[in-house]
Order: sequence, then C-alpha cells, then structure tokens
Amino acid sequence: MYKVKFTVEAEQQLILLKTAKGQQIQFKAVGKAIAYMKTNLRHPSLQTHKFDKIKSPFDSDVFESYAQNKTPGAYRIFWTYGPSKAEITILAITPHP
Repeated sequence: MYKVKFTVEAEQQLILLKTAKGQQIQFKAVGKAIAYMKTNLRHPSLQTHKFDKIKSPFDSDVFESYAQNKTPGAYRIFWTYGPSKAEITILAITPHP
C-alpha cells in the first residue's frame, strides 16, 4: 500500500478537474485510478509505463498511468516513487494531447 502525495501543480489540476463544469466523468476516472495506484501500481487498467520526458524531483523514474483510455483527451497521471519508499508523488494530471 502506497501513500499518495501531490505536487502543488498536480493538486491544482485535480481541484480544477473537480470544479470544472462537465468534467465529472474525468474526475471520477482520475479518482478511481488513484485508488488503484494506492494498492496496485500494476493494475491492468492503469497501463503504467515509464515516461522519460519529465524529470523526477527525487532522481527516480517517472511513470505514466492511464485514468482513461480510448477516449479523446483521455486523462493521464504522471508520478514517481518518493520521497520515501512507501510513497508515490503525483507530478501531473493532464489530458492526453
């Protein structure tokens, strides 16, 4: 079980998603994905894979997990391990370009 932390940017993105009109489905999908991440980072629906275009603040690898799939603008969660071994830090929550 991992403790989930958020960067300021990721927390703001989550709040914006929660409060944006017409984004309830996306917010629910992100929440469900984060719940999976707490218990099983290898859950099949997350389709987690390494992502090299973002640098981790903890000198560890950055990963991309799917909150949605096969949807235009599907949301992705970018995260890294740290700062401790029992924690992950969500760096960004964004729609797929």
